[in-house]
Amino acid sequence: MDPEVGRIPVSLKKDSWKTILLLAYQSLGVVYGDLSISPLYVFKSTFAEDIQHSETNEEIFGALSFVFWTLTLVPLFKYVFIVLRADDNGEGGTFALYSLICRHANVSLLPNRQVADEELSTYKYECPPEITNRSRIKVWLEKHRKLHVALLIVVMLGTCMVIGDGILTPAISVFSAVSGLELSMSKEHHEYAVVPITCFILVCLFALQHYGTHRVGILFAPVVLTWLVCISGLGIYNIVHWNPHVYQALSPYYMFKFLKKTKKGGWMSLGGILLCITGSEAMFADLGHFSYTAIQMAFTFVVYPSLILAYMGQAAYLSKHHGIYTSYQIGFYASVPECLRWPVLGIAILASVVGSQAIISGTFSIINQSQSLGCFPRVKVVHTSDKIHGQIYIPEINWMLMILCIAVAVGFRDIKHMGNASGLAVITVMLVTTCLTSLVMILCWHKSPFLALAFLLFFGSIEVLYFSASLIKFLEGAWLPILLALFLMILMFVWHYATIKKYEFDLHNKVSLDWLLALGDKLGIVRVPGIGLVFTDIVSGVPANFSRFVTNLPAFHRILVFVCVKSVPVPFVPPSERYLVGRVGPPYHRSYRCIVRYGYRDVHQDVDSFESELIASLADFIQLEASSGELMDGYEDGLTVIGRSLLTCHRNYNTVSSTPRGTMTGELAPEENAIELAPAGAGKKVRFFLEENGHPALSEPAREELDDLLAARESGCAFVLGQSHVQASPGSSIMKKLAIDVAYNFLRRNCRGPDVALRVPPASLLEVGMVYVL
Repeated sequence: MDPEVGRIPVSLKKDSWKTILLLAYQSLGVVYGDLSISPLYVFKSTFAEDIQHSETNEEIFGALSFVFWTLTLVPLFKYVFIVLRADDNGEGGTFALYSLICRHANVSLLPNRQVADEELSTYKYECPPEITNRSRIKVWLEKHRKLHVALLIVVMLGTCMVIGDGILTPAISVFSAVSGLELSMSKEHHEYAVVPITCFILVCLFALQHYGTHRVGILFAPVVLTWLVCISGLGIYNIVHWNPHVYQALSPYYMFKFLKKTKKGGWMSLGGILLCITGSEAMFADLGHFSYTAIQMAFTFVVYPSLILAYMGQAAYLSKHHGIYTSYQIGFYASVPECLRWPVLGIAILASVVGSQAIISGTFSIINQSQSLGCFPRVKVVHTSDKIHGQIYIPEINWMLMILCIAVAVGFRDIKHMGNASGLAVITVMLVTTCLTSLVMILCWHKSPFLALAFLLFFGSIEVLYFSASLIKFLEGAWLPILLALFLMILMFVWHYATIKKYEFDLHNKVSLDWLLALGDKLGIVRVPGIGLVFTDIVSGVPANFSRFVTNLPAFHRILVFVCVKSVPVPFVPPSERYLVGRVGPPYHRSYRCIVRYGYRDVHQDVDSFESELIASLADFIQLEASSGELMDGYEDGLTVIGRSLLTCHRNYNTVSSTPRGTMTGELAPEENAIELAPAGAGKKVRFFLEENGHPALSEPAREELDDLLAARESGCAFVLGQSHVQASPGSSIMKKLAIDVAYNFLRRNCRGPDVALRVPPASLLEVGMVYVL
């Protein structure tokens, strides 16, 4: 269970300056590892083949000018001053922008939406109620469903490129750091040393992922800070020692001279210059772990000046060294004094590992978010820390990333091809962010469409320039992120399409409440002791899997709960607002509906916590209904939000060593109206009570209902899930048959089942076969 679910977003807290400075220091290791190691390969990629370093220095000064203005305009102006403000309750990233847009305009393709979801505190945070914006763009977006699909495809494209970056960044970062051995070994030896050492470091990096970063995370910030001090110190040394007038190259005039002289070759070399902003997206993606002010301070006052000094120092050195015969003579290590090369090499390798760790963790996070929104096949998510939010590990994805990273390092074997591939992935993500941010300006910030268009054209034109320069290198490495994105987008779209169609099938085939109430002794139906948790995706009616279950086995549990675990387009759902509880039928039927809501960054509880919370919510609902003196009437179908704000709820977690697994202790204490539940095997007690002051005593029917709940809990819980078999309907097109019969069924058979995603114990699982004809 996530200890930080429902926490106040970091960006909403009033932090002291001491706290902000500490967060800024910590952000160096988590956020800026990838961005800080870019000097290792930028100039080496820029001067790989397209242009040559000449005696006039116009090429190196032009490249420096491009690097300076690219770093200034994109990470500093765009991200630090604009995009970071487009947070979703303190969270950033592609899905945060999509979530904001979906909440302010009816463009979401998520199923089982409810009016009650709009009453969540995290849902309403960014939406001022006094402003009713019905702009033409909003109406136009909401009117055309094809635009909803196009928006989702754009978000999927950004997600796929982030995953692609998770493959390419570790490879190029570690390879470029280890390539410093070139200056200390002969050509014959370093060719056989760099690739094996890179692969060894990558294997170690991915093999340690299951331990989580919290054990060594405390070392990340010192490593990156040491690296930034190192490259800025080397930059100052090279400027003073080789060319103190290199600052003149910061003028935009040198960019014009660069393009005028190099023409097409200069334009193609922009794909290498682009690498100076790799990792910029991490500032926004990792916003939820820090604060806007902390990330802004760290970049503006530490990272940005360090990078500028590093690039100026390299340019100053190269302006006095024109005898370039091999690629490593124009690389980063050539400008490092010989006496410092080994220490710098060690620091660079450590910094590259830290930078790689950040993008790997980000890849795990965005896949988990995609899975929450029904856009990615189910995978096993392991939470590596009980104290630090968001630290997860996905075994299947981890090993796939490792294999692909090693394949990239072995297959390409040079920074040029890796840089071309990485550059295209990075700039595509930035283009997606620019497009989504312009929509946020109109729909969420209620800015003028002309201002949003100006933002889109200004930053979009810069990014399109770099995108075109990267795309022209298709045969020289840029094909890899395109191939990966195409494969992942097909996978994600097929899964999302089938998920939506399955929901529509369930909705169309649900059974009426009258059918459920008609089930009785005269029809041969038996009510057995215990609690039956019937999982379904629909939020009203009786699911078809339950009717099939009763048809084949004419019995169901004394306490029946239809459970819908759903995702809502917010990052977090506070615990006090997580459960929507209502009755299905009259009180004597002992049937309930419970809708459990999670945000896209929430952590799902383990089964014991979930079971205890759900039963406690039912008890709260019964008591609250009794105290009100009437049947609860909530948002939809009588659903009521159950949480701490509605009922005094005390949880006393004590060890219960004498309670055997599968049993429960329950007692009513007249003096305080208390109920104690000890979850099976959890070693916890959960106590609920109604204060006597201001609350009438429980009625006899309510006490009987609570007694039935306690007795059923003692008999145990059974989890009823549908085991789906999906096939395309007769007469479907060939594309649909390929998508459903081949692609989706392959993914369904080879990915985790819903019981794993919901963490259902196998001993308590009942699966009901369901055939979906889509």
